[in-house]
Amino acid sequence: MTTHDPASLSRAEQAALGSGADFWSTKEVGGISSLTLTDGPHGVRLQAGASDHLGIAASEPATCFPPAVGLGQSWDPELVGDIGQALGTESRALGVDVLLGPGVNIKRDPRCGRNFEYYSEDPYLTGALATAWVQGLQSTGVGASLKHFAANNTEHDRMRSSSDVAPRPLREIYLRAFQTVVEKARPWTVMCSYNRINGTYASENHWLLTQVLRDEWGFDGVVVSDWGAVQDRVRAVAAGLDLEMPGTGGSTDARVVEAVEAGTLDPAVLERAAARTAALAARAEAGRAAQAAPFDPEAHHALARDVAARCVVLLKNDPVGAAPILPLTAGRSLAVIGEFARTPRYQGGGSSHVNPTRVDVPLDEIRSLCRSGDVTFAPGFTTDGTGDARALRDEAVRAAGAADTTVVFLGLAAHQESEGFDRDHIELPAEQLELLADVVRVQPRTVVVLSHGGVLRLAPVAAIAPAVLDGALLGQAAGGALADVLFGRVNPSARLTETVPARIQDTPAYLDFPGEHGHVAYGEGLFVGYRWYDARDIEVTFPFGHGLSYTSFSYTGLELGAGPGGITASVTVTNTGERPGREVVQFYVAKPDSSVARPEQELRGHATVALTPGESRRVTVTVDRRDLAYWDIRADRWIVEGGAYEVRAASSSRDIRATATVEVAGDELVLPLTLDSTLGEAMAAPGAGDILGALLPMPQATSDDDVLGIDMAKMMASIPVRRLVSFAGGAVTLADLDKALTRLNAARTASDRA
Repeated sequence: MTTHDPASLSRAEQAALGSGADFWSTKEVGGISSLTLTDGPHGVRLQAGASDHLGIAASEPATCFPPAVGLGQSWDPELVGDIGQALGTESRALGVDVLLGPGVNIKRDPRCGRNFEYYSEDPYLTGALATAWVQGLQSTGVGASLKHFAANNTEHDRMRSSSDVAPRPLREIYLRAFQTVVEKARPWTVMCSYNRINGTYASENHWLLTQVLRDEWGFDGVVVSDWGAVQDRVRAVAAGLDLEMPGTGGSTDARVVEAVEAGTLDPAVLERAAARTAALAARAEAGRAAQAAPFDPEAHHALARDVAARCVVLLKNDPVGAAPILPLTAGRSLAVIGEFARTPRYQGGGSSHVNPTRVDVPLDEIRSLCRSGDVTFAPGFTTDGTGDARALRDEAVRAAGAADTTVVFLGLAAHQESEGFDRDHIELPAEQLELLADVVRVQPRTVVVLSHGGVLRLAPVAAIAPAVLDGALLGQAAGGALADVLFGRVNPSARLTETVPARIQDTPAYLDFPGEHGHVAYGEGLFVGYRWYDARDIEVTFPFGHGLSYTSFSYTGLELGAGPGGITASVTVTNTGERPGREVVQFYVAKPDSSVARPEQELRGHATVALTPGESRRVTVTVDRRDLAYWDIRADRWIVEGGAYEVRAASSSRDIRATATVEVAGDELVLPLTLDSTLGEAMAAPGAGDILGALLPMPQATSDDDVLGIDMAKMMASIPVRRLVSFAGGAVTLADLDKALTRLNAARTASDRA
């Protein structure tokens, strides 16, 4: 039986608990059992032989579910929770105790090479989906590892660069999803990132790992390093790191013991870290106690197909002739063009790369659903630059011209985007765009299917193709899922989780990505993703939250209510089309009269509703009060402003269907007046005119103001109180001003109580 009392262990044993035994497991120490961690997050990447963190060595077969870039497009926490549970089942069957995921970093820039592992450009949506994933996984007795904590938004120089980000965007954008998941799902572990944050390595950042994560959010699990992220383990342990991975052969254990003995590391800090690792081992042991039955690969593949179909976004479906092209009609001749149709791109490269149990090929699945229809295929291009491009294109054009309809598969190959590097641009390969243009010239009935991990510039595609499906990366069952949507077996309901810009120059971080000389300036501040495009009124190709259906929906009767818990919003959604379908109802909140800089609107709630033709249903969400707050840098805490809030029920961030306003009670915020407060701030206090006027006369507006071309009152309002000494000619001292401010603060307190 395992003992979990690290206080009874020696210093050397306590230190040994804090580093790996090898690449994927921890040490067994003093009766405290070892545990196995392995990569996720869209499949279990358990390496049985050689180990590495780059996806090079082979791993055990496991279901490759849709990566986060695809899964997020479902906008469905319940569906994401089902995937988490299935991953837990496979983890337990393969002997894995902690699965490294989910990744909740914000998609700050579309060029980030690891965006395929993350859900969205929006922290609310990211937090909602990741919470469901963690809850589903941990319901099976397998732990999650929330990553990469924090502000890890570029692959370039990722092990050294400093993410230089101001307090408000750090709190409101980059830490928000982590906070949501920690507080709602209680992950067993949090993985700190490689990068520095405002100059301090994440692994050595006491403010991040202890003050914020533990003291503010109440995290009670283990902080584990990303693999190789520890620069100095002694400093890391002091900051709040519990487990360094992978193993270092005991070298850093010895340094930790030496630091304790030298008095440079508090022994209580080491003991606490050991206690947390021991508690994680106990959790893992309890999880193993449940019998680990082999998972059913066929059942999980069927789940992967069902989920993937729910993640396909219908970007465009314009009529050609009397009706839209999609869904396709079985039995008519079809040309399938593009190498990705027979060699599907369905996952990203790097540490999350999964050895799938099987792979559905889109071309095969299309043929199986087309029934008696004639299906021809032409690759059209190669993904490695080999072959005769002109001959391949001519063959594809002939096939397209001879068919009733053409489906063209376009996208990015694995070597064009991956963990470890960022893209230089967001363009589709030129040969693919040339192919599409030539195909559309001979075949107006053309559908484009896209496969990619990062956002692409789609303006050239949208300009000429009447129908476009975005498959992102959909996992091993992508082929079947795409066929299901193409032929209408599944009505598409997915939505974009990031904006598709008209050009890379329009993106928020264009001038500050990926950084230089070891620093990344987060110059766009709060205005990430749709927040940026809305604030600057920039036209986009497809907006955040966009996604069409084979049916249509209307919104009526938006009603709001406010209470201590936040805002309740209800709207009636009706299926006004001829097919059953699912609508993703989005709720955006705005505070037009805010006293601080805020985005034009922010996603603060959403729900999915399935409706048959003609059916109506009331959809109700609660916007949590804390999601109305901004981070006040003066008080260093969350503040809800009082007053009117606008709630917009929408089908996308730029398809607002109904708007209403509700009054919300604000938080009390009284900041004490100090010598550094401005005269304007001081004069706003009750009795300020009498108290300060007794010390020195306040300047009055005169006709000379017009002569000088100034507004004297406005100019004086911005002067710090302490500077009045300079303008008073010796008539007032700092002590006099300090006493006056003390009286004003007392008067404000009395006024507030009254």
